[in-house]
Amino acid sequence: MTTNKTPVTVVGLGLMGQALAGTFLRNGHPTTVWNRTAAKADALVAEGARLADSPADAVTASPLVIVCVSNYDAVRELLDPLGEVFDGRVLVNLTSGTSEGARQTAEWAARRGGSYLDGAIMALPTAIGTAEATVFYSGPQSAFAQHESTLRLLGAGTTYLGTDHGLSSLYDVALLGVMWSVLNGFLQGAALVGTAGVDASTFASIAGPLTGTVRDWLPDLGRQIDKGDYTTRDSTIDTHLGAMEHLVQESESLGINADLPRLVKALADRAVADGHGGSDYAAMIEQFRRPAGNRP
Repeated sequence: MTTNKTPVTVVGLGLMGQALAGTFLRNGHPTTVWNRTAAKADALVAEGARLADSPADAVTASPLVIVCVSNYDAVRELLDPLGEVFDGRVLVNLTSGTSEGARQTAEWAARRGGSYLDGAIMALPTAIGTAEATVFYSGPQSAFAQHESTLRLLGAGTTYLGTDHGLSSLYDVALLGVMWSVLNGFLQGAALVGTAGVDASTFASIAGPLTGTVRDWLPDLGRQIDKGDYTTRDSTIDTHLGAMEHLVQESESLGINADLPRLVKALADRAVADGHGGSDYAAMIEQFRRPAGNRP
């Protein structure tokens, strides 16, 4: 492949790694790949990728090295024996983990002479390279700016969060919490209406627009939290608590698991006990800020 586009190396060829490498190839970047199981590179090699002989060969092949493996320990185990081959290169770690793991890996990379960006992918492999994909990056802004045009190929939602290497992983887990809350709330509701013979698809057509309405509340909720202003806008926590009790009772009476609504109600009970019964729902943030069992 003859091109003046930045050569890229992708280490780790699970479904996500293959999607990353495939996107670079389709956009004309010379792409080197490596994986413990070499056969996973066959389709990419057929499209024009070069299969490296070793991790060292893979890293030295490109100024931009992207790693996407199982966890941060696997990153260090794989690359630690290579020594200081990262000098002058930008290492982008798109492996899932925690913010502390990201910061530790950044320190590890710094000792090996490379610039390090930590990243988090908020998309399925099939969405990589499309408008549906969001990829977060954190670390030195100079490293991001150096390869920004190449990294933006992975998703229209490419976002640089700041110099703290831990931010990408922190956003990742925080947003996964939002995702699971929405999914679990839908599943609870589908189980409830299912007792009346309503299928989940019908319920989804009703619940979907509601999630959009709730989404639109978030900017104002964020402003209230940032200001510490819990003045009631429309409904107090006491009012919410009454409705939560109805959800618990309805679930129990219909033989539906009530663990999730009980947990939500327990948090609201604590907020009321802390004197926030007449506050806006934004005051619930104080319950999430407090570690479990740490009561005043």
